[in-house]
Amino acid sequence: MKIVLKKFLVIAIFLTGLGLSSELALAQPKPQKNPDFTKGDEIPKAMKQDWNLGPTGARGWMYSDRMVTTDARQIKITQVVAKSPAAAALAVGDVILGVAGQPFSHDPRTEFGKAIVEAESTQGKGKLKLTRWRDGKTKEVTIDLRVLGNYSETAPFDCAKSKKLLEQGCRSLAQRMQDPNYSRRQNPIVRSLNGLALLASGNKSYLPVVKQEAAWAAEFSEDSFQTWYYGYVMIFLAEYKMQTGDDSFMPGLNRLAMASAEGQSIVGSWGHKFKGPDGRLQGYGMMNAPGIPLTIGLILARKAGVKDPLISEAIEKSAKLLRFYNGKGAIPYGDHHPWIETHEDNGKCGMAAMMFSLLEEWSAAEFFTRMSLASHGAERDCGHTGNFFNMLWAMPAIGLAGPEATGAWQQEFGARYSDFARSWDGSFAHQGPPEPDFDSYHHWDATSSYLLALSLPLKKTHLTGKISSRIPPLDSATIKGLIDDGRGWDNKDRTSFYDGLSIDQLMDRLTSWSPTVRERAAMALGRRKDVPLEKLVAMLDSSRIEARYGACEALAKVRLKADDAKKAVSSLQNLLKHEDLWQRVKAADALAAIGDPAMEALPTLLTMLTKGASQLDPRAMEQRYLCFTLFDRREGLLRRSLDGVDREMLFAAVRAGLTNQDGRARGAISFIYKNLNYDEIKPLLPTIHEATAKPAPSGIMFADEVRMAGIELLAQHRIEEGMPLCLDVMNIESWGEKARIEKCLKTLNSYGAAAKPLLPRLRQLEVDLAKCSQAHRLKEEMELLKSMIKSIEGSDEVVELKKIHVD
Repeated sequence: MKIVLKKFLVIAIFLTGLGLSSELALAQPKPQKNPDFTKGDEIPKAMKQDWNLGPTGARGWMYSDRMVTTDARQIKITQVVAKSPAAAALAVGDVILGVAGQPFSHDPRTEFGKAIVEAESTQGKGKLKLTRWRDGKTKEVTIDLRVLGNYSETAPFDCAKSKKLLEQGCRSLAQRMQDPNYSRRQNPIVRSLNGLALLASGNKSYLPVVKQEAAWAAEFSEDSFQTWYYGYVMIFLAEYKMQTGDDSFMPGLNRLAMASAEGQSIVGSWGHKFKGPDGRLQGYGMMNAPGIPLTIGLILARKAGVKDPLISEAIEKSAKLLRFYNGKGAIPYGDHHPWIETHEDNGKCGMAAMMFSLLEEWSAAEFFTRMSLASHGAERDCGHTGNFFNMLWAMPAIGLAGPEATGAWQQEFGARYSDFARSWDGSFAHQGPPEPDFDSYHHWDATSSYLLALSLPLKKTHLTGKISSRIPPLDSATIKGLIDDGRGWDNKDRTSFYDGLSIDQLMDRLTSWSPTVRERAAMALGRRKDVPLEKLVAMLDSSRIEARYGACEALAKVRLKADDAKKAVSSLQNLLKHEDLWQRVKAADALAAIGDPAMEALPTLLTMLTKGASQLDPRAMEQRYLCFTLFDRREGLLRRSLDGVDREMLFAAVRAGLTNQDGRARGAISFIYKNLNYDEIKPLLPTIHEATAKPAPSGIMFADEVRMAGIELLAQHRIEEGMPLCLDVMNIESWGEKARIEKCLKTLNSYGAAAKPLLPRLRQLEVDLAKCSQAHRLKEEMELLKSMIKSIEGSDEVVELKKIHVD
C-alpha cells in the first residue's frame, strides 16, 4: 500500500514554499450546510468523514467547517458493530444530541471524548449516558463500558488505566498480527510501528510475533517512496536488535541503512525518493516528514552496530540541516522558512525532539519538546494529507520533559482524544483531521501510535525513554504556561483570541520563548491602532533575545509614523551587527517591511548578502534570507526601484546570491533582471548563465523560477548561449514539466530563424515528448513544438545575436 497524496497536493506545495501552510493554505471548499438530522436532513454527499466514537463500537458523522467541528451539535450514527457495547442502545441512523444529560454546546468531539473519560473512571461506573434521537423521539440511553479507572496526574506514568489500556491494546494488536492476511493489509510504516509497539511493551510472550516481523523488515525493499518506509523499518529493526541481542537480521539493517545514506542528497536531505544521478533530489525536493525518521533510523542503526563511516556522515549532514530550526520554529515541510503558524507541523517537532535526544544535543531536544507540549487541540488536527504523524510523535517527545508534562498534555487533550480514537476491542482508529473527505491515512491502523505513548513508563526502546532525558525538569508553572501557549487558535478562528487581549498582554507575548506566540501577538498588534510604538522600539534594546525577536516581528507588521520609523531603523541597523544569525535576519526583515525609510541600511544589507557561507553558517542561511529581504517582489526592500543603488555593491550581492544553495532564494534575485538595461546586465551574464544552466542543489520545487527568468533574459537581449539553455532546462520528466516546457518553447521560438541549428534537437524532443510519462498532459505543448519546427524551418530572417564567454 503506497502513500496516496491528496488531489490538492501540488497547490499545497506551491503555497508552502510561499511561507504558507501545506495543510492550511489550501483553498477551502465552499462550506456545506450544517444539517439538522431531526428535520430530515441528510449527510452532505461531499462530506464523507465520520468518526470512531470511542470504545462504544459505533461510528458517527458530525459537521465540520474549515477543519473544526465546533459548529456541530449532532452526531449521526453511521455504523454499529454487532455485539459491541453500543449495539443494545444505538442503530445506524440514530442521532446523538448530547452527553451526560446535556445537549452538545461547543464541540461534540471534545464533549464525547471527555464523557468517555468520565464514564470509564471509578466514579463514572462505566455508564456512558447519551441523548439519542430516533424516529422523532428523544430518549436518554446508557452504553455500558468497562470501568478502567482514572487517569493519573502524570499519565501514562504511575497510571493504572494507562497500564490496562497498554495490555489490552497489545493483546488486540498481537492477535491481528497473527492473522494470515495481516501482511497484505498493512502499510510498511504501520507494520514497522506495530512491531515496535510490541517490543516497547516489554512482554516477552510477543517476541515470536516480533521476530516474524523483523524477518519481514530485514528483507523489505521498495522502489518508490523508499524514504518514507526505510526510516521506520530501520527504527524497528535497530530497536529489535538492541533489545533482543538477536543479530540475525543485521545484514538487512545494514542494507537499508547504506541505501538510505547513499540516497541522501548533496545537501543532506531526502525527498519522496532517493537522490538523482546528479546528487540533487527529484520531484519537488526536500521533505522532512520522511527525512527525520530516516535520520533517526540511521542513528539507531549505528547504535545497533552498523559502523560504516557513510552512516555517520549522513547523520551529520541531516542534523546540520535541522539544527538551523532550533529556537526558530517548527520543522517545516522541506527546505523552507521555520514554520511558525502552529507549534507543530504534523509531528516533525516531535521527530526532531527524539532525533536530537538520540544525538544528545539536549538544547535542541528541549526546544522541540516544548513545541510539542504547546501543540494540542486544533493544532493536532492539522497535517499534510492527514494528521497520522502528528499523533504518533507527540507523546514520545513530550515524555522527554517528564511525567508532569505528559500528565498535563493528557489532561488538556491527549486523554479525551485517545479515548475517542480507541475502539471497543482495544485497537485505536486513525481519526484524521475534520475535513470533508477522508485523508490519505484513512485506513491506517493507529494502534501502535497510542501504544508507544502508553509504554513510556516501561522505557524498553529508545523511542520510549530507554535513554534518560537530560532536559532540565519543567516545574508545574512552566508546564501550565506551555499548555497556555497552545491555546487561542483554530483553523476557522485564528485571530479573535489574540485580538481580545490587551496591549500589555500582547506586548508581553512578544517576549515569549515561542516563535508561534510571538508571531500571533505581532499579527494582532498589526491589526491595532493603539500600539505603543516607542515601547516597541525600546524593546529592540532588551537584554532578552526573544523580546528583540518579537519587537522585530511586530515592527514588520505595524504602521509606523515617520519619527518612530527613524528611531526603529537606527536600532534595527545596530542589530544587523548582532552575533546571533536569526537576530540579524529578523532585523533585516523588519527593515524591509519599513520600506523607504530603511534604505539607509541598504549598503550594510548588500554587504552582508555578499559574504555568503561561513563556518558558523555553512549553508549560507543568512544570505538566503537576505535574498528575500532585498529582492522579493512583494516584500523586498528593492521591490519598488533600483534608483540610486550602488551598482558595484548590487552586482556583488547578485553574484553571491545566485550561488546560494536554495533555488527559491535565487529566484527572488531574478526579480531585478527586468530592471536593468543591457549595459548594466552585461557584467552579470556569466553568473546568470551559470545559475540558469545548473539548478540549485536544494529548493528544487522552486528552482525553475531563476532558470526561467534566465532564459527569458538571455532571449530578450538575443544572447546566443541562451538558445540551447531553453532545451537544457526543459527536463520533460521532472515535476512541473508542463509549464516549464511551454515557457521554454515560447522563449526559444522568440529567437526565430536563429534557432535553426537546434532543429535536430527539436525533432528529437518531438519524439521524446510523445514517449514521456506525461505525454497525455502535453498535447498543447506538442502542437506548439510542431508549429515551431515548421516556422523555424521556413524562416530566412536574419537575427543578430550577442555572445557571452562562459567557461
